[in-house]
Amino acid sequence: MRNVKVNNMTDMASFAAALASSNPMEASCQALRQMAYDALDLKQFTMMTFDQERGVAQRIFTDDTDAYPVGGEKPILKNSWTETVLLRHQTFVGNSIEDLAAVFPDWEKIQSLGLESCLNLPVIVGNKVIGTLNCLNVAGHFTPARVTAANQLTVPAAATFLLANGNIDGNKLNE
Repeated sequence: MRNVKVNNMTDMASFAAALASSNPMEASCQALRQMAYDALDLKQFTMMTFDQERGVAQRIFTDDTDAYPVGGEKPILKNSWTETVLLRHQTFVGNSIEDLAAVFPDWEKIQSLGLESCLNLPVIVGNKVIGTLNCLNVAGHFTPARVTAANQLTVPAAATFLLANGNIDGNKLNE
């Protein structure tokens, strides 16, 4: 297995350039996606935000627009995933299709795409989950080393989610 970690200097320089680009939202999502693929050897990557008041999660980025389009919403279900990720702010790892079936109603769709494991990394700012990075692959893929590597993505992910929300330090951009 190859080295599983984020190359901090190179990756962060690329991410900083993405933030400074003329289309920082798309560029930062693409840079974050590349960092995740390089560090975790993924098959699929999406990013979700959460509207607790409405009880929905919304996709803000995906690399499979046919199966999981940007803007798509899912209800936030009360289950062990919600407890782990949204309430305890911990990473969820499901390394088998049975693990996914226990928490995701669309597990059959996930499996039909050749995916049977996932890692959902909560991105936390101000003691609140502002989004998750959703990383998918074949069964058994998310080893402890990959979970550790995923944690290195939280700072660029936080910047991307804050950008998506139009907030940096609670202030609206361009005001």
